[in-house]
Amino acid sequence: MDAVFLLLIVAAGILGLSLFFYFIPVGLWISAIAARVRIGIGELIGMRLRRVPPRIILGSQINATKAGLDIPTAFLEAHYLAGGHVENVVNALIAADKAGIGLTGERAAAIDLAGRDVLEAVQVSVNPKVISTPMVTAVAKDGIQVKATSRVTVRANIERLVGGAGEETIMARVGEGIVTTIGSAETHKDVLENPDMISKTVLDKGLDSGTAYEILSIDIADVDVGDNIGAKLQTDQAEADKNIAQARAEERRAMAVAQEQEMAARVEEMRARVVEAEAEVPLAMADAFRSGNMGIMDYYRMRNIEADTQMREGIAGETEEDEDNNESR
Repeated sequence: MDAVFLLLIVAAGILGLSLFFYFIPVGLWISAIAARVRIGIGELIGMRLRRVPPRIILGSQINATKAGLDIPTAFLEAHYLAGGHVENVVNALIAADKAGIGLTGERAAAIDLAGRDVLEAVQVSVNPKVISTPMVTAVAKDGIQVKATSRVTVRANIERLVGGAGEETIMARVGEGIVTTIGSAETHKDVLENPDMISKTVLDKGLDSGTAYEILSIDIADVDVGDNIGAKLQTDQAEADKNIAQARAEERRAMAVAQEQEMAARVEEMRARVVEAEAEVPLAMADAFRSGNMGIMDYYRMRNIEADTQMREGIAGETEEDEDNNESR
């Protein structure tokens, strides 16, 4: 029994020590005291109960104190519980203080909670970065296509990081300015000879308004000549005009064919009527014989006239044929 009781006491002691060192990180607490960070045992226990890692809070506070900044522990705890990046905010405050940038803890926490990298923002504010825009294509007034790429040097604006537009807006506005400048040029040669006219025009538009950056300069990296869009448009227009003229000519031809077919149908109809009328002549003559209105001599006289008419037509036809042969000779 004594051995079992002794084992229980040892286990309880080990458990107690484990809980003690869990709630009270003695090594970290000693480091904080050595760095002149005032924090009590109760605050460390409170951090554990609030599920705030003391190593992150105390480590960040020690770095801030060594850098000459006085950041309250409650502020760091509140920022951690809000879902912020404590170490990133503290490093940003240290970098801003060393660079002489007026960045408060509340502003840094707001920027971090807004989803922006506050440390990177401070670094970009100190050391401006260059944004390379994609190739922008525009057409000058003479119809020649011009392609241009640019490099935009920007610096982070700490005051506008919360709610300000990002790099995509800067690139879109710069691209719009390039298109406007090239499109207003009289000829593409003006752009090739003076590419700085693009950067000057774009800078005068105040493209960084409402963004998280301040544009320092816009440099045209490359300018190239593209296709002759004006000539292509004229060619397409000429092709379209040709197709329209062909369609109209085809329509007129179809109308002419239809009229010709209609006239042919009318001629055939008239011939049919003549044939029908000629077929009725013998019947009329027979009826005239029966009724006594026409005698045999009248009939012979009519036949003689028909024969004479046929002879005259034959002679006239031969004469016309001889004249045609003479002309051909």
